[in-house]
Parts: sequence; C-alpha cells; structure tokens
Amino acid sequence: MAEKFWTVTEVIRRFEIDGDFLRNLEEEEIICPICRENASDKLLSREDVENLRLAKILSEEMDVNLPGIEVILQMRKNMLEMRNQFDAILEDLAKYLQERLKHRL
Repeated sequence: MAEKFWTVTEVIRRFEIDGDFLRNLEEEEIICPICRENASDKLLSREDVENLRLAKILSEEMDVNLPGIEVILQMRKNMLEMRNQFDAILEDLAKYLQERLKHRL
C-alpha cells in the first residue's frame, strides 16, 4: 500500500495551522516537506503530519517554544526507536526459547 501524502494546503486547512508556524517547523527541520516537479504545493508524509500535530499541541496548549518542541519530538522519536529495538529483541528471545523447548521435548 502506498504511503499517503498530504499537501501543505490540506494540512493548514485540516489542522488550522498558521502558515508561519509551518514555515518555522520546516526551517528547523521538524518537518521536511517533499517538493514535486510541476506541482505548486509541497507534500507532507504521515510522520510529518504527526509531528506537526504534536508541535501544535505543544505550542498552543503547553506553551513550549520551538527549540523545546524540537527536543521533545526528537526524544519521542528516540523512544519509539528504542521500543522497536526492544520489541525485536523480545521477539528473537521468544523464538530462541521456543526452539530450545522443541529440542528438549
């Protein structure tokens, strides 16, 4: 299944995002829109849209500044990566234990 991309215009309308806020996030590389040839609008990935949504919440509801948003989102990304690594380790361990049990029976 192909990944869905959102246009910047769709995101601004859907999430009621200020264009300046969006540009600031792009300048800080919190989001990284994709430019297409012969297209007037940039595209945002699902991950960018999620970061944008979280950045809006952090800014508007928690009064976190842009550098703080960047740190929080990076920490979140690191935690998700560590979780995926941990899940992979647990899966490998479970397979190993299953194999050991098969050989004992």
